[in-house]
Amino acid sequence: MSSATATDLAEVGAAYVQHLRVEKGRSEHTVRAYAADLASLADFAAAQGVGRAEDVDLSLLRWWLADMRERGLAPATLARHSASARGLFAWARRTGRITVDPALRLATPNVPTTMPTVLGVGAMDAVLNLADDDADTGEPLALRDRLIVELLYDTGIRVSELVGLDVDDIDEQRRTVRVLGKGNKERTVPYGQPAQAAITTWLRKGRPELATAASGAALVLGARGGRLDPRTAREVVHRATAAGATSVGPHALRHSAATHLLEGGADLRVVQELLGHASPVTTQRYTHVTIERLRTAFEQAHPRA
Repeated sequence: MSSATATDLAEVGAAYVQHLRVEKGRSEHTVRAYAADLASLADFAAAQGVGRAEDVDLSLLRWWLADMRERGLAPATLARHSASARGLFAWARRTGRITVDPALRLATPNVPTTMPTVLGVGAMDAVLNLADDDADTGEPLALRDRLIVELLYDTGIRVSELVGLDVDDIDEQRRTVRVLGKGNKERTVPYGQPAQAAITTWLRKGRPELATAASGAALVLGARGGRLDPRTAREVVHRATAAGATSVGPHALRHSAATHLLEGGADLRVVQELLGHASPVTTQRYTHVTIERLRTAFEQAHPRA
């Protein structure tokens, strides 16, 4: 049965995942997550004797989420499963695969609000200074690691965006980098003089030492010359920040960059554009971080706090 006329829940789910990959341009990480969520739903429905998408109802979807909750899945994971199901059935209804959307009234499980991890300006300076000291050895991997930490903080780009950069994406004269973000949306992000120094040294001295025929146009390379793996980039950041009070990952550098920009007076819309957020609501959480930091400073310092 073709995906255009499929009514089997697993087949409809597979067609929706393909829609996300090809027509929506979702990242491979997002596509894999949706595929896993919907495969879980199809398996659960099959165990209840439900094979067709048309036969899924709201009670089955609630039962599916309740079963995962009983198995100890985190609220954030349950919320993602709920979102996957709502997306699937809304799309299936629009494309005529089902006549009634059973997920219209499917609630999203409450996810506790957590503030993003943010390093202070002093802590970031210490991390970057240590990376500079290591790079003074001239070792190619040390030059690469300094580039990773400096560029992630300077630009606030995601680690997936960093490892996807090609050499030609860097404009050294304008000090900008061309980034391909979520949904294949391209944006241009400026960077500062310290990042420029790290890029220049890497391109002149570090990258040529690691480059092989398999390197292609990749900007950041692994130890064997291939395009850097995101997991390795995360390890680099954790290692670089471990000297401080907390070892954090690349996303904390992105959070820190956004918070420091807002604290320095940057407009919210500008920060939204730099980070590649589709909605200003996502960026607004950094204003909450800034307010909390101001509140803490006030309570510690003001005599009438």
